[in-house]
Amino acid sequence: MKKEFKIRILIADDHYVVRMGVAAIINNEPDMEVVAEAANGNQAIEMFAKHKPDLVLLDSRMPQKNGVEAAREIQNRWNGAHILMLTAFDGDEDIHRALAAGAQGYVLKNSTGEQLVPAIRAVAAGERWIPGEVEQRLAARKTYEPLTPRELEVLHELAKGLANKQIADVLNITEHTTKGYLKSILYKLHVADRTEAVTVAIQRGLIHI
Repeated sequence: MKKEFKIRILIADDHYVVRMGVAAIINNEPDMEVVAEAANGNQAIEMFAKHKPDLVLLDSRMPQKNGVEAAREIQNRWNGAHILMLTAFDGDEDIHRALAAGAQGYVLKNSTGEQLVPAIRAVAAGERWIPGEVEQRLAARKTYEPLTPRELEVLHELAKGLANKQIADVLNITEHTTKGYLKSILYKLHVADRTEAVTVAIQRGLIHI
């Protein structure tokens, strides 16, 4: 009798309970099986090299190497690898970075029950899986002008609660220059003040606290 084909899956998430829950969902499907698990990005790459799964499920934020870094390295080493992001982070920049790194799908953890299984089948078959809410966030990203690397540096320091003079000292720039960057940041993020700028930046995934 012909052996039934199963999609061999690697799960990478730093939370044990999440891995167990996802594994239970997957192993309950007759055409899927979990062949390995990883608790960080480095382990995900090691397990991919060892097991060569048909698909890897990656959380976007993990220790050592995050999911985006792991996705990029896996694609660089095994071009054409099937990667599906499974994460709680829905910022448009989070999504953009993951897809740019080589992920073919993006599923939010709050929709795991209804979307995970069809997403796995689609991505394993070489298709893209971008749910409607993810598409909407990517579309919203186009309404923002991108921040420069220096503006992102200023934003990171701003998120620490530093005053203009302190930011200037940290980045070795003048206070006047710092004010110029802040004015540009507020304009590009469509916000009115520093606090709102940090809030929006975190929501979009521009900075992580």
